[in-house]
Amino acid sequence: MITTMVRVDGLTHNLSQLEVRSDEPAGNGGLFRYRNILFMELDFSKLDGLVAAVIQDWKTGRVLMVGFMNEESFRKTVETGNAVFYSRSRNKLWLKGETSGHKLVVKEISTDCDRDAVLLKVEALGPGVCHEGYESCFFRKLEGNEWKITDKRAFDPSAVYGN
Repeated sequence: MITTMVRVDGLTHNLSQLEVRSDEPAGNGGLFRYRNILFMELDFSKLDGLVAAVIQDWKTGRVLMVGFMNEESFRKTVETGNAVFYSRSRNKLWLKGETSGHKLVVKEISTDCDRDAVLLKVEALGPGVCHEGYESCFFRKLEGNEWKITDKRAFDPSAVYGN
C-alpha cells in the first residue's frame, strides 16, 4: 500500500486521514478536515483560479515538470493519489498519463508560504513525463546564448501520442 502525505501548516499528514469537506464553504479553496481540525486548502485567487504545481521526483529530487491546478483538479489529486492538472490550452481537467499511461503517483504535497503554489513529490510511472519524450520537461540548459538539449530521449513520443 502506498501512503500519500500532505504538508499542512508545517506538519505532514497521511492523506488517508484527510477528509475533503463538501459541506464547508468553498471560499478560498475549500477546507480539509484532519482529526477535527480544519485547514485552509490553497489560494486560487491570484492566477485566475489556478495554482502553479511543481512536480518533483520523490526519490531523486529532479524537477520533472510544472503544471497548473484549479480547485477541482487539486481535490481530485488528493482524492485519487494521481496528479490531475487543469489544461489551460484545452480548458479542462487533465489526468497526467491518460494518453501515455505515464501517471504520476503522489507521495507528498507541500505548499509555499502564500499557499498559491504546490510542490508534488511523485513516483513517475513510465520512462518520462515530457510530451517530447524526455524524463523531465527540463531537458534544455542555457549555455552562453543558446539552449542545448542535455538529456537523451527516454521514449519515442510519436509511438505514445501519435503525430
